[in-house]
Amino acid sequence: MTRKPAPRLLLEKMANMPWKEYPGHFGGALSKELAGPETTGSARVDFRISRYAPAAYVQEHVHQVQEQVYYVLEGEGVLTLDDTKNLMRAHDYVYVPPGVRHSFTNTGTQGLVFLVITTPASDDEEAR
Repeated sequence: MTRKPAPRLLLEKMANMPWKEYPGHFGGALSKELAGPETTGSARVDFRISRYAPAAYVQEHVHQVQEQVYYVLEGEGVLTLDDTKNLMRAHDYVYVPPGVRHSFTNTGTQGLVFLVITTPASDDEEAR
């Protein structure tokens, strides 16, 4: 049986974290993992800041067990939840439970910047 290392404390400057374009993200849809499996070893939480260039997007997808919160800091975009399109602007937020199809596209002319909190960190974990 492989033992996972215990999560570790992290006190960091966001500028030190690299921008990444994760699978399923296109056109300059970049994110920084601020606290999660790669940065802290946590299996329970994945906390990111994302910045999508105009027209950038994450393709439609659905999580089996993961719950997510999106909180928009600046810009605007369309968040599709199942078949409903929702305009999101600064200080708008949404809780997305498992099983809801969703995608997010920057429809504005400036960067769309938002926070994403996901738990558990992997969708491979069995529902409890």
